[in-house]
Amino acid sequence: MAFAAPTPGTESSEQEKQDLVPLWNVVLLDDDDHTYDYVIEMLCRLFFKTVEEAYGNAVEVDSTGRTIVMTCDKPAAEFARDQIHGYGADWRMPNCKGSMSAILEPVA
Repeated sequence: MAFAAPTPGTESSEQEKQDLVPLWNVVLLDDDDHTYDYVIEMLCRLFFKTVEEAYGNAVEVDSTGRTIVMTCDKPAAEFARDQIHGYGADWRMPNCKGSMSAILEPVA
């Protein structure tokens, strides 16, 4: 079986197309209605983070008010944000009324 040799520039053209897709950050925002355990549990379940990675995000969101949990193309980022918004209330906090908030920001 014979294989055609790649034409010059084909590989770089594919890389250029990938480079043109704008990336978005999914940013988790801090509040006082969710525990560290909630943040860690949510990030492990939704984003398959390790406990250590999720703990790092929990510390960052608590200390700075925000943390980037994922960077990807816009459709995936919108899905990730919606998953955060749909995760539900923190049963550990009696006054918690719902999910945490997340926003999307374009990568500069």
